[in-house]
Amino acid sequence: MAGDQGDDPNPDRRRRRRSRRRAALRLSRLYSFACGRRPSVADDDGGSRIGGPGFSRVVNAGDAALRLQQQQQQQQQGQPPSAEQLLAASSSNSISTTKYNLLTFLPKSLFEQFRRVANVYFLVSAGIAYSPLAAYSSASAIAPLIIVIVATMLKEAVEDWRRNQQDTEVNNRSTKVFQDGAFRDAKWKDIRVGDIIKVEKDAFFPADLVLLSSSYEDAICYVETMNLDGETNLKLKQSLEVTSSSLPDDESFRGFGAVIRCEDPNAHLYSFVGNIEIQDQDQQPQQHPLSPQQLLLRDSKLRNTEFVYGAVIFTGHDTKVMQNAMKVPSKRSNIERKMDRIIYLLLFSLVLIAVVGSIFFGIATRKDLRDGKMKRWYLRPDDTDIYFDPNRPAVAALLHFLTAMQLYSYFIPISLYISIEIVKLLQALFINRDIHMYHEESDTPAHARTSNLNEELGQVDTILTDKTGTLTCNSMEFIKCSIAGTAYGRGVTEVERAMAKRKGAPLIADMDNGIQYFQPEGKAAVKGFNFRDERVMEGNWVNQPHSDVIEMFLRLLAVCHTCIPEVDEESGKISYEAESPDEAAFVVAAKELGFIFYQRTQTSVFLHELDPVSGKQVDRSYRILNVLEFNSARKRMSVIVKNEEGKIILFSKGADSVMFERLSGSQSAYREVTQQHINEYADAGLRTLVLAYRELEEDEYAYFDRKFTEAKNSISSDRDEKIEEAADLLERDLILLGATAVEDKLQKGVPQCVDKLAQAGIKIWVLTGDKMETAINIGYACSLLRQGMKQIIITLETADIIALEKGSDKAAITKASKDSVVQQINEGKKLANASAGETFALIIDGKSLTYALEDDTKGTFLDLAIGCGSVICCRSSPKQKALVTRLVKTGTGKVTLAIGDGANDVGMIQEADIGVGISGAEGMQAVMASDVSIAQFRFLERLLLVHGHWCYSRISSMICYFFYKNITFGVTLFLYEAYTSFSGQAFYNDWAMACYNVFFTSLPVIAMGVFDQDVSARFCLKFPMLYQEGPQNLLFRWRRIIGWMAYGVASAVVIFFLSTASLQHQAFRRGGEVVDQATLGATAYTCVVWAVNLQMVITLSYFTLVQHACIWAGIALWYVFLAGYGAITPTFSTTYYKVFAGALAGAPAYWVVTLLVSIAALVPYFTFAVAKLWFFPDYHNQIQWLRHRERAHPDPESSADVEFSQALRQFSVRSTGVGVSARRDAAVLRRLNSTQVHHADSPQEPQVSS
Repeated sequence: MAGDQGDDPNPDRRRRRRSRRRAALRLSRLYSFACGRRPSVADDDGGSRIGGPGFSRVVNAGDAALRLQQQQQQQQQGQPPSAEQLLAASSSNSISTTKYNLLTFLPKSLFEQFRRVANVYFLVSAGIAYSPLAAYSSASAIAPLIIVIVATMLKEAVEDWRRNQQDTEVNNRSTKVFQDGAFRDAKWKDIRVGDIIKVEKDAFFPADLVLLSSSYEDAICYVETMNLDGETNLKLKQSLEVTSSSLPDDESFRGFGAVIRCEDPNAHLYSFVGNIEIQDQDQQPQQHPLSPQQLLLRDSKLRNTEFVYGAVIFTGHDTKVMQNAMKVPSKRSNIERKMDRIIYLLLFSLVLIAVVGSIFFGIATRKDLRDGKMKRWYLRPDDTDIYFDPNRPAVAALLHFLTAMQLYSYFIPISLYISIEIVKLLQALFINRDIHMYHEESDTPAHARTSNLNEELGQVDTILTDKTGTLTCNSMEFIKCSIAGTAYGRGVTEVERAMAKRKGAPLIADMDNGIQYFQPEGKAAVKGFNFRDERVMEGNWVNQPHSDVIEMFLRLLAVCHTCIPEVDEESGKISYEAESPDEAAFVVAAKELGFIFYQRTQTSVFLHELDPVSGKQVDRSYRILNVLEFNSARKRMSVIVKNEEGKIILFSKGADSVMFERLSGSQSAYREVTQQHINEYADAGLRTLVLAYRELEEDEYAYFDRKFTEAKNSISSDRDEKIEEAADLLERDLILLGATAVEDKLQKGVPQCVDKLAQAGIKIWVLTGDKMETAINIGYACSLLRQGMKQIIITLETADIIALEKGSDKAAITKASKDSVVQQINEGKKLANASAGETFALIIDGKSLTYALEDDTKGTFLDLAIGCGSVICCRSSPKQKALVTRLVKTGTGKVTLAIGDGANDVGMIQEADIGVGISGAEGMQAVMASDVSIAQFRFLERLLLVHGHWCYSRISSMICYFFYKNITFGVTLFLYEAYTSFSGQAFYNDWAMACYNVFFTSLPVIAMGVFDQDVSARFCLKFPMLYQEGPQNLLFRWRRIIGWMAYGVASAVVIFFLSTASLQHQAFRRGGEVVDQATLGATAYTCVVWAVNLQMVITLSYFTLVQHACIWAGIALWYVFLAGYGAITPTFSTTYYKVFAGALAGAPAYWVVTLLVSIAALVPYFTFAVAKLWFFPDYHNQIQWLRHRERAHPDPESSADVEFSQALRQFSVRSTGVGVSARRDAAVLRRLNSTQVHHADSPQEPQVSS
C-alpha cells in the first residue's frame, strides 16, 4: 500500500486500481463459496422487515463525535435530543454480572435473609422481648439475630465484590476508537453505538460490529468464535465491497458516514438482518444488504488478520453474547429449602405446645382465686395485673401464648444458619486448598466462588457439560493411519490407556517386541503430532512395499486443506492457521513425515517434498483449480490441483460412510482391511477420515469447470444443489489411499472421570455447539458412546425437510419440521421401550432441539432422554443449553450440574443448580458466572465423589444434630413449664440460655461440619456407589430427621425426670436444705451440656485434635461461665449468683447425677445405632465395617470376612451402559460371542487370538 502511494500520487487513481485488484480477488477459489460470495440484493430476505417490529434499530455510523457535539449544543439551546442521540447516550458498553449494586444491596440482601422463615420468627420474638410479656431480657433476645443477619450479609457482599472486580477488568480493556480524525485508545465501557472501532490481531471484539474493511485486499478476516459456540476452527468473514473499497486505511474514515438499519437486540448468534446506506459517487444514498457474513460478535477473537475496521451496532447487554446470558440467580440448596420446611414443622409444634400451655395456664389462673382462697398464693392473684388476673383468664391465656412463643424459641436453632454459613465457608476453603485439584501446569487451584451450594455437590443427579475446552484440550493429534492396507502408528489413546488400566494389563504399545517408544532425544514434542512408527518416520517410508501409495497419501495431507502457513522470520519455524484443528493436525503430520507445506498464494500451494529417489527435499508447487468445501451434508472435502507436470489431480478426504461408496471397484484392493482398521480406530475413540484420489482428463475437468462456474454464479434457491451436482461429477471412481486416525485430545483423565461418575449413578449430557459428527466422535473418545450402542438420532437434515426449506412458506416449514421431530421422538421412545436392558444414546441437533423444547413436546423429549444412557445435543446455541438445563432441572426435580469454560456456557451454568466453570483457554466468562471453578474436567470426580459426599454428609448430620440438641434443650423448658402450671417462668437463667447455642454446643457441631469423614477420600473414590446416598437423599430424609427429633424429646424426658427425681427429696447442702429452682435448673443444664456433647463423641466417624478440643472446650466453658457469671453482682447474675461455688461444686450428688443422667440420655441412640449397623446398614456403614476389617486383617486372603468384602465391593462397580467399564464389557462380550460362533462353525480347529 505504501508502495502504491509512492508510485502514484493521485489518490483517485490509487482507489480505482485498488478496487480493480479487489474485484479480481473477490471470487478467489481459496475461500468457501458461502463465505467468499458477496451478498447481493437477492440475499436480503429480511429487507422488507427493516423498520418493522423487531427490526427498528437505526445506527448513524462514523459521526458519533458530531452527534455528541450537536447534543451539547441542543442542551445549551434547550432542544430535546433526537432518537439517535438517545440511543448513543444510553448504549453503554459496560457489563455487570453481579447480583447486587449499591442501591439494591440492602433491600435485596435483607430479602434474602428473611426468605428464611426462622429469621422472621426471631424478628417477631425480638419484638416481644421489648414488651412486658418478655420471658427474658431483650438484649439476650435480639443480639443473636443481629449477629446472624450481619454476618451473612457481609459474606454475600464479599462474594459479589469479587464478581464486580472481574467485571471491572473486562470493562476497562482497551481498544481503538475513531475520535478527532484518528484512532485513539479507549476503554471498552466507553464505546457507544455508532463508533468506528479498529481491532487488531489476536484481540477480542469489544461489541457487536458490522465489518467495514480489513487488512486483506479482498476485505476478509478470520474470526475465532470459541467464546460463543465453543468451536476452535476459524470462521471467514468478508465485508461489503462498497465499504472495503472506500475505507482502506485510517485516514479514509475522516468524513465517513453511513446509516445502518437492522434488527433489534436478540439472542440469535447465527442470524442477522439489516442494510447499510452509503452515498455513492453522485452523493445519492444507496442501500446494500447486510448478512451474518458482515457481523463480528463481541467476545470473538480476530485471528490471522492484522486489523479490521467495524461500526458498533450493539453494545453491552444488547450484544448477542450477553443476550444469551442470564441474570445471576439467587441459588439455594435443596437441603436449605427442606430446612425451611423443618422450621415450619418446628414452628407448628411450638405454636401447638404454646396453645396447649396457654389453655392449661388459663384454666389454672381461673382457679387461682376461689371463695377468697388463693391456690397459687405466690402469684398474689388477689392483687395482680392482667397477666395473672383470675377474673380475666382468657386474656391472661392469650397473653401467656405470646410469652410462650418467646420462651420456647429455643426449639428453633437461630445459630443453625450462622453455623452453617461458617461451616460452608470453611468447607469452601478446604476445597480451594485441595492439592489433588490443583493444576500445576496452569498454576490453577479449585475455587469455590460461592459456599451456598456445597452440599448440593453431593446430590448431583445429572451433569450437563460443554465439549470444547471442557472435555477436550482444544487440540487434535495425528496418532495413527492406515496406508495401502497396512496399519501404522504405535501411539496409545486415552481410551485405550483407560481400558488397559481397568483390565490391569500392560499397554500393548509398550509390549511390542519388548521395545518402548519415546520421543527422540533432543527433539521437542510437536503440537498436533503424536505419531510414532519407525517404519515411516525419518524418511523410512521410502523402503516400504507400497512407498508410491505412501507418497501420494502424504501429498494429499499436505495439499487438501485450506490452512495458511505462518513462518517465524527469526527461527524459520512454520506454524499453521486452520479452519479446524484436525486440518492443522494433518498438515503438521505431513510436515513431520517429509512433505512440508510452507507457502500459499491465492492460486497455488508450495511444498518441500521428500524425493523417494534422491532422498532429498525438493520444491514443488501445485496450482489450486477448485476447492470443494466440507459440510455436514457432503461429509467430505476435495481439492483439484494441477502439478508441475500438467496432470490434474483430485484429492479427496471424508467420512468412510460417503467415501467408500465413491471408490473405484477395480483399484481399491485393500478396502476391507482399511475398513477393519477404521473400526479399530473408532473403538479406540479416534476420529477417522478416508483418503482417496483420482487423475482427471483435460476435457473431463473442462466440462466440470463450466458446470461448476455456472452453479457458483447462480443466485437461485437451488444454488447449493447445483454445486453438489457438479462436484458429484468428479468425486467418483476414487482410488483408495488409506485412512487417518486423529485423537480429539481429551483432557487428562476424562474417560476415567466419566466412567467413575457413571458408576456413581450420575447421568452425563453433552451440550455442544459443534457439528453432529464432531460431537459423536468426542462421545466415543470419552466413552459416552461405544461400538454396539444403539443411537437414536433426531435431525432435520433430511431430504424432505431440506426440499421444503427451499420454498418461502415458513409456516409449512415450521409445521413439517415440528411434525418430523415429534415423530422421531415417538419412534425413539418405542424403540427404547421395546428393547429393555439395552443402552441407548440420544443425539439431537440444534434445529430439532428448537422444536423439542416447545411446551407441548418437551415432556415427551425429556422422557426419551431420561431413558437413554447418554444424551448429546449438537449445534446448541447458548440459550438452548440453558433451556435444556432448565428442562432437566424442573422436569426431573433432581440436582443438575452444568460445567463449561466459555461465554457460550454462561446461560446453562447460571440455570443449573450448580454451575462449574473451567478456567481454561476460553476466557473467564464461565468462571465469573460459576459457583465453583476448576482447571480440568477430571477434578470433577474428586469435587463430587469426595468433597460433595463429605459436604452433604456433614451438613445433613450437622442439621439433624442441631435440631436434636435444641429440642433436647427446649423440651426441658416445656416440661418445667408443665411442672409450674405454665406460669411463664424460665427453667434456666436468661444469659445461660442465650449462651447455649453460642458457646457451649456450637463449636463441636462446627468442627463436625468441617472435619468429619464418614468414609475416607480413598474409599469414596474406590466405592463410587457411595455417592448415591446424596441423590437418593438417604441422610436427610424425613424418617431420619423425625428420628433425631424424637431422640431429642426422649433425651429431654430422661434428663428432666431423672434430674428432678434424683434431687427432689434429698438434702442438697450441709444444712439440710433441698434444692431450689436455680440449683435444679443448673444441674439439669449441666446434664444437657454433657449429653449433647457426648452425643457428638459417639456420632463422629473421624476424630481430629480440633474436634476433641471443641467438644471438651464446650463443656469446660459451661463450668467457666457458671463460676464466672455466678461471681458477678446479683443485679446481673440474678438467680445464678454463687450457685456453682456455693451450692453445686461441693455437692457430690451434683457430680453423680451429672454423670449418670448424661449416660442414661445416650442409651436410646446407642441401642438404635447398634441395631441399625447390624441389620439395616447404610452404604457408609458397610464401608466403615470393611475398613475396620481391612485394618484387622491386612492380608485379605487370611481375612474371615473375605466373602463379605467381595459382596461389598460389588456395589462399587455397576453396569452403567456408558464409560470405560461399559466399553470394556461390550468388547469382551463381542469377543465371546464371536468365539462361540466360530467354535460352532469349526469345532475341530481352535484358533489362537493374536
